[in-house]
Amino acid sequence: MMGIIATHKEYGITLMDIRKIKKLIELVEESGISELEISEGEESVRISRAPAAPNYPMMQQPYAFAAPQQQPALAAAVAPAPVAEAAPAAISGHIVCSPMVGTFYHTPSPDAKAFVEVGQKVSVGDTLCIVEAMKMMNQIEADKSGTVKAILVENGQPVEFDEPLVVIE
Repeated sequence: MMGIIATHKEYGITLMDIRKIKKLIELVEESGISELEISEGEESVRISRAPAAPNYPMMQQPYAFAAPQQQPALAAAVAPAPVAEAAPAAISGHIVCSPMVGTFYHTPSPDAKAFVEVGQKVSVGDTLCIVEAMKMMNQIEADKSGTVKAILVENGQPVEFDEPLVVIE
């Protein structure tokens, strides 16, 4: 289990590049060290590994299973109905997905201008939004140049791993 603590003097958060943090996590995992702390200007990151949980033998108890009672008439009457999922409208273009579970923000702060708007041209590396995870702000950058066709998530909405965020055409 990994623990990450990031700080920023003014806001108590960081906008440190997610790629740098991923590399640091890989370094900690590969090297076997238990903790790594790095400061870069006003930002600092501490990554620590929790010791492996002790492997206690599990005592298994015998279970007595009751034979299921047959009710054929009831089983036929209660057949589950197929659930139809609402298929999203066909989205064309390059979709930028969330690299993690967190909260989506399209502005750096509540009173600031949005990173991008629909119809705006973006280049590779431009910040599209932020996904906050564990009080850490992670900038999501465009991995393709083009025009923002759609922003698929509302500001402040929780997002899942690999959930589509922005469409670039």
